Amino acid sequence: MTASIDLGRGHDTVQLRIPAALRQEQVPGREPEPEPEPGAPSARKGGRDRYLDLLRALALVRVVLYHNFGWFWLPLAFPSMGVMFALAGSLMTRSLSRPAPGVIRGRLRRLLPPMWLFGAIMITLQILDGWGPDSEGHPTWWWAKLALWVLPLSTPPYADELPGFHHHVEHTWAAQITVPLWYLRAYLWYVLLSPLMLRALRRLPKVTLAAPLVMVIVMNAFFADQEFIYSRVWETANDFATFGACWILGMAHQEGLLKKIPQYVLPSIAPLIMVAGLWYLQTRPVDPSEATDIESWPIAQALWSLGFVAVLLHVSPSWERWPKPLERWNGLVSLLNGRAVSVYLWHEAALVVAVPLIDPLWTVHFFYAHFQWLLASPWFTLLVAVLLLGLLVLAFGWVEDVAAKRSPRLFPYPRRQRGRRRAAAL
Repeated sequence: MTASIDLGRGHDTVQLRIPAALRQEQVPGREPEPEPEPGAPSARKGGRDRYLDLLRALALVRVVLYHNFGWFWLPLAFPSMGVMFALAGSLMTRSLSRPAPGVIRGRLRRLLPPMWLFGAIMITLQILDGWGPDSEGHPTWWWAKLALWVLPLSTPPYADELPGFHHHVEHTWAAQITVPLWYLRAYLWYVLLSPLMLRALRRLPKVTLAAPLVMVIVMNAFFADQEFIYSRVWETANDFATFGACWILGMAHQEGLLKKIPQYVLPSIAPLIMVAGLWYLQTRPVDPSEATDIESWPIAQALWSLGFVAVLLHVSPSWERWPKPLERWNGLVSLLNGRAVSVYLWHEAALVVAVPLIDPLWTVHFFYAHFQWLLASPWFTLLVAVLLLGLLVLAFGWVEDVAAKRSPRLFPYPRRQRGRRRAAAL
């Protein structure tokens, strides 16, 4: 969902008179860095679009909150996956002004090393907890599936149940921690197919945008009861179809196709698409004692995400600098954007580990007598998980810098530039 921004002539003229290095120093909180991956907002000629950085940061925060609390309304309030795929689709389109093979190699270079480090640690921990070639009854197939940790064309393998290190963690800990990998798998397929999708979008924009929606509706309306829906191929194709329209909409936005549509069209159609997704969600057979979760229903999620993303793309203000009410969030937003892959990969691990760290406090008389409400609160779990996530990002986040060919930094929090206020005053 990277916006294509046209800067005013006066602004461009001022920039041409200022050396690039000085220009970066004068923009509060901006660090000179290449395009982050995957799904990062694009940098404009003169700087980053902070509105898009904000969307990406909100998407990451919403993912963490949802996996901690499980509130059904969070994906409705902010469909993070659709937003992140739209951001990535726009960025990919901007990069495809260069030869496609080089662009794809660059995306893979930024995506895979953080995942390889994550996979090396995860596989080692699972083996230490009893997982191995004989645990599934097919040793040869077990070794073959490990290749998916190198190139995730399908979901990398993991153990469904383990002893949990002598029951110190949940027996499903591996399955919980590997939940985020589906996003990387879907992202990889979008990257590989983006040159073809862009060519189709330029020739048949309406058909190309509608194709993923048709695909997800056909798959889930007519084949939902078939046995093959549990296969790896189905899982990959279903995720691709669910968010394909968001990716393509981001591509269309970058191409300038949305600007050719009359201004009243998107704000009129997008809410109708969202209402259609909400209507479909309400018609699903569910337990009446529980709220319906949109993430369990691909058709509803595809429609709601597409409409929501269309509204965000239509609004899409151009913020090279933060509006004053948001300036205080510059550091956090910049940090989340600089470590987005690490935050996404490791947040489930932090949530899983937080529970066994809190459990021993129940045996402490003081905490049991006075703070049962705190120990039982999911907010306390979130607090511990955020601290753990900070440590994990500090330990492993530098891999993102290496993958992007940047100088590695342990903590990419924007530095306050000396003399900035004085320069602004002059």
